[in-house]
Amino acid sequence: MTATTDPQSTKSTAYKDIIFEVIDQIAWITIDRPHTLNACRELTLDEITAAVLSTRSDPSIACIVITGEGDRAFCSGGDFSSMMRLNWVVAQHWNDRMLNCAMAIRGVTVPVIAMVNGWCMGGGHELALWCDVVVASEHAIFGQTGARVGACPTVGATQYIPRIIGERLAREMIFCARRFTAEEAVRVGLANHCVPHDQLRKKTLELCETIKSHSPQTLRMTKCSLNHESDELYASWRAGMELLAHVWGSEESLEGMNAFIEKRKPDFNQFRLRNKKMTEDYLAGVDMSDESDLKAKARG
Repeated sequence: MTATTDPQSTKSTAYKDIIFEVIDQIAWITIDRPHTLNACRELTLDEITAAVLSTRSDPSIACIVITGEGDRAFCSGGDFSSMMRLNWVVAQHWNDRMLNCAMAIRGVTVPVIAMVNGWCMGGGHELALWCDVVVASEHAIFGQTGARVGACPTVGATQYIPRIIGERLAREMIFCARRFTAEEAVRVGLANHCVPHDQLRKKTLELCETIKSHSPQTLRMTKCSLNHESDELYASWRAGMELLAHVWGSEESLEGMNAFIEKRKPDFNQFRLRNKKMTEDYLAGVDMSDESDLKAKARG
């Protein structure tokens, strides 16, 4: 497509899983998988990353907005059809995509706004955590579902949520898969604004216009500075990727995801009971005998 200097023009690029367009110096990335509640497969993550990084070639872009197609979901997390194929051997193909997407959003030099228009769950909530500002529809729901489906939210959730809402509430959110309404999300700090659904885009545009009126140099420098402390958590991200690699393909993760697909309650207690039996068998076989005779014989 021919480049243009008209700030009012629309530039779009063809993708399969997202809609990407630049309108009046604002880059819009819309996850276009409404049939999955905008869940991400590998291609989705690749395309979000590519779209974010492409903005580096157009310094007139003042900010990026990420949202989901339709009125039901921002992003419901990872697509189970992709995640259920994972195991320890191939896990890096998924995990690195998640990490690359996060680093692209955090590293791009302009502010990134999550326009949350519905379900914002699991990996979808981590996507919102990677963004700089969160604007939520009154219908939005925020949550971490890993414990319910046998996944492991170590791609931002375990690192950022405690710093945003505090350790105690973060642990409850992750351990108990607690959900927050949009109003609650604003109250605890997971979102900046909660607005009526029909005002969501208007509020987002207001923030974009404010950003457009400010110094791009200052925005770039202050984003880098604001990221400094949390960037030091990179080692935790890498460790989290390896932890997650061992979760994929495990019996517990498959039980959790199959239960979700089959609309039944997962039976995680079977693994506790099995592990108890294995531990009892091991402890019963621990040799605690007196080896005095053997020691004496060895000494000759």
